[in-house]
Amino acid sequence: MSQGLTQTQQRTHSRFRWRPADIALGAALGVGCGLVFWGFNFAYMPISSVLGSILPGIASVLHAVWYFCGTLALLILRKPGAAVYVNVVGSAVEMLLGNNFAFTFVFISAILQGLFAELPFAVTRYRVFNLPMAVLSGLCTALEYGFYLLFFRYQGVALFSPRGIVHIISELVGGALIAGVFSWFLFVAIAKTGALDHFASGRAIRADAASQ
Repeated sequence: MSQGLTQTQQRTHSRFRWRPADIALGAALGVGCGLVFWGFNFAYMPISSVLGSILPGIASVLHAVWYFCGTLALLILRKPGAAVYVNVVGSAVEMLLGNNFAFTFVFISAILQGLFAELPFAVTRYRVFNLPMAVLSGLCTALEYGFYLLFFRYQGVALFSPRGIVHIISELVGGALIAGVFSWFLFVAIAKTGALDHFASGRAIRADAASQ
């Protein structure tokens, strides 16, 4: 009994332990996401202005471009803290390149988004990685970011006002589709190239593809 328990604990510890390869891949992923964040800063303003003129609040559907990498990091690395790590690295890159947002807003957002992206995976003790889990992760992040914006950026917008309701619904739709569905299929596409064969996530996808 005790020997079996020890072996289980060892496997769990090994699964949770960060290797140098995990740290390096997470850093590379964070840099890539930081470039996406930075580029999207320029695209968001004109696009959101057009969408906002059609229906105030609907532009929030695009916000997930700023937080999809947390879910993507968890799908690829499968380690506790992966979303927070990659988000923070990405935000650091974005700040170094320059943006219009305050330092504290960017980094607090990055940490909170990472923590909420981790929630569904943490509940399963980082054992389940599939499309539904990715969507749940995206929804959790969207819910957090939607309310974070209402409290700290959109103070003049009431939650139950038409704009507030559209904002939250749009945030959730974006979280599910961009942070959830898009992240899952991007991860699968990367894994199928063989780029992740040294990682458990990549081997799992390749094994599934081979068995079909």
